[in-house]
Amino acid sequence: MTDADEEPTPGGPDAAGGDPAGSPPDEGSTPPGDGPAHPDDEPTPPDEEVAHAITETASGNGGRTYDPEADHAFPDERVNQVLAKLDTDAEVQAYLEAQNVNPVARMRYNDHGPKHVEIVSNRALCLYDLLKAADVEFDGAGDQGLPEADEAVIVALAATIHDIGHVVHRDEHPYYSIPLAADLLDRFLAELPWYDVGDVVRMKGEVLHAILCHHTEETPLTLEAGVVRVADALDMEHGRSRIPYEEGGRGINTVSSQAIRQVTLQSGEDYPVLVEIEMTNAAGVYQVDNLLKAKLRDSGLEDLVRIVAINRRGDEDRIVERIEL
Repeated sequence: MTDADEEPTPGGPDAAGGDPAGSPPDEGSTPPGDGPAHPDDEPTPPDEEVAHAITETASGNGGRTYDPEADHAFPDERVNQVLAKLDTDAEVQAYLEAQNVNPVARMRYNDHGPKHVEIVSNRALCLYDLLKAADVEFDGAGDQGLPEADEAVIVALAATIHDIGHVVHRDEHPYYSIPLAADLLDRFLAELPWYDVGDVVRMKGEVLHAILCHHTEETPLTLEAGVVRVADALDMEHGRSRIPYEEGGRGINTVSSQAIRQVTLQSGEDYPVLVEIEMTNAAGVYQVDNLLKAKLRDSGLEDLVRIVAINRRGDEDRIVERIEL
C-alpha cells in the first residue's frame, strides 16, 4: 500500500491523507433559491441550523476522517486531548506496531496494525458524531454517572486498543486484549487530570466492555460499544477486509476483499446514519453479508443505521446491482 492510500490518524494534521477515492468534502449547504420568499416561509431556527452544519461536517468527507477542529454534535475538547495523547504515548504506539506481527508476518492474514486502527478510530468517531447529530442518546458513560464528554473518550480509547491482544495470538484475540488493555488503561487514565480513582475504574470498565464486544461472540450492552463494533467492520475497502484472507489466494475471502471500492457514512433520511458501500464486483456482497451485517446484528445500532451496497461495475452482466440491509 502506498503512502497516498493512507488515511490520517484522527486529529492528525494531514486531513487529505485518506484514500484518493474518498468523497471530497462538501463545499457547504445549498444556497437558498433566487425566487421570492413565500409569505408562510419561516427562517430556520438557529439550533436546527447548527445541527445541519454539524451533520454536514460529520458526513462531508464521507465519514472517513474525524477533524478535531470542526464543529461536532458533542463536547469534543476532552476527546481531542485524549487523541493527541494517544498519538505520543510510547506504550500505545508499541502495541499498535507489535500487534501486526502475528496476523500478518506469521499467519499471512490482512493488516491489523496502525493503519487498521487509524481507520477504525476515524470511522468510529464519525459514526458517533452522526448519531449524536440525530439526537441519539448514548448510555455507557451516563449509566456510570460520567459526563457526556466521556462518551467519545470511551469510543476513541476502545477503537485505538481493541486489537492489542494480537500480540499474544490472532485466535481469540479480543479475550487477550482485555488484561493487556486493563494494565495500559490504569496508567493512561490516571495521567488525565479530570479523572479521580472512581472515574478511572468506571472509564476502564466501559472501555474494556467496548473492546470485548467488538467480537461478534459478545453482545454490546452500550451504544458506545456498538459504535466500536460496527466501525471495526467498516475497514473493508479494497484489500482491507476484516475477514482473514491470504495474499495471492483465490478463495471467496480474498476475491471479495478486493471488490469493495469505497465505504462512506452520511446522515440518512429514514435512519440517522446511511452507510453506502460501492462495489466493483458482486463478490463484495460476501463482505457486506458476512462481515458488516454480522457486526451490526445485536450491536444496538440496528434501528439507527441503514446499509446500502451498490455494484458500480459498468458491464451489462452485473449479478447484483443494489442490496439494502
